[in-house]
Amino acid sequence: MTVAALEIPFERIADPAVRRIADKVAAGTRLSQADGVALFDSRDLTGVGILADAVNRSRHGDLVTFAANQHINPTNICTLRKTCVFCGYARLPKEEGAYRYTIEQVMEEARQAKQGLTREFHIVGGLDMQAGLAYYTEMFRALKAELPHVHIKALTAVEIAHIARIEKMSWVEVLAALKEAGLDTMPGGGAETFSAAVREEIANKKLGAADYIGVHRAAHGLGIRTNSTMLYGHVESHADRMEHLQMLRDLQDETGGFLAYIPLAYHPDDNELGKRLGRQGIATSGVDDLKNLAVGRLFLDNFAHIKSHWIMVTPFVSQVALHYGVNDLEGTVVREKIYHAVGAQTTQAMSLDELVRLIRGAGKVPAERDSFYRVLRTFDEAVAA
Repeated sequence: MTVAALEIPFERIADPAVRRIADKVAAGTRLSQADGVALFDSRDLTGVGILADAVNRSRHGDLVTFAANQHINPTNICTLRKTCVFCGYARLPKEEGAYRYTIEQVMEEARQAKQGLTREFHIVGGLDMQAGLAYYTEMFRALKAELPHVHIKALTAVEIAHIARIEKMSWVEVLAALKEAGLDTMPGGGAETFSAAVREEIANKKLGAADYIGVHRAAHGLGIRTNSTMLYGHVESHADRMEHLQMLRDLQDETGGFLAYIPLAYHPDDNELGKRLGRQGIATSGVDDLKNLAVGRLFLDNFAHIKSHWIMVTPFVSQVALHYGVNDLEGTVVREKIYHAVGAQTTQAMSLDELVRLIRGAGKVPAERDSFYRVLRTFDEAVAA
């Protein structure tokens, strides 16, 4: 990827604190956690966006990518049903609504890819005691046998650690077996917010920050590229967010194995945390959604790609985000369950034509990519914003 000269319109940045940070960016000086907090604290949303957009344009120009992907959630049975209080998707084994797909049911859902344009399966689910290594290796082999052209992006670090625990294996052993069965890359879910105090309040039994990083480090060591995330908009502080981003940036310095960063907006409906906070029906603000994407672009200087998840923040906010440091959008999806279980009001899928129109509407050039962010085809030139 060619990096163009960085052109920052300083005169359009009103906040002196943001201008000071812009000076550091222009000089090629890495931002500190304190700089990130200052960006979050600033009321100059436009200035923060202008700076993030300048950095993004220097790397990607007007190109915005997306993948033709399909989400498959094979089980919602989860041992953390009572402790991850922000989740509305999980069920106990005998609870109403609990399910675990058979391999044939997975294949039945996956076969939609035969008729469509799907190039990637995004597979995540609950921590199901009956869904161990054999379940997933059989699934991946079946998918590759019938649909060898479709990339498998599957299982969060939390799921990998769960499988390792029930199989009494190491993370590396589990990852190696899954890779041999057809695993291509991993998603970034399960990170939530790394702060120990925050995890104690929202997910006190979930895989800790150091172990999340450790699983991704193990995956990178085996040549398995991964994504990274952060759940925001619940009980975390701006300092908590920056501690989280620092850990991601440090591992990327070490391994270079992350493909993209995707901040994930907390939804308060239909989960215990939302009830505690008294925030049913109140999701994150558009301002905070845009800030999280822009700060990710500016602080994570060793990440090539920042993705907006339109399912969580709405297609409208994702479209605006294309001028706040974002160069990639969540793809076609086909059928999403997890975020809709906690109040997401967006559709469960978006057609390729709809994605192209959304990107064109922002004055950007739409491009379909593969799972390694290699452009497969572009659709047109940029139009006037």
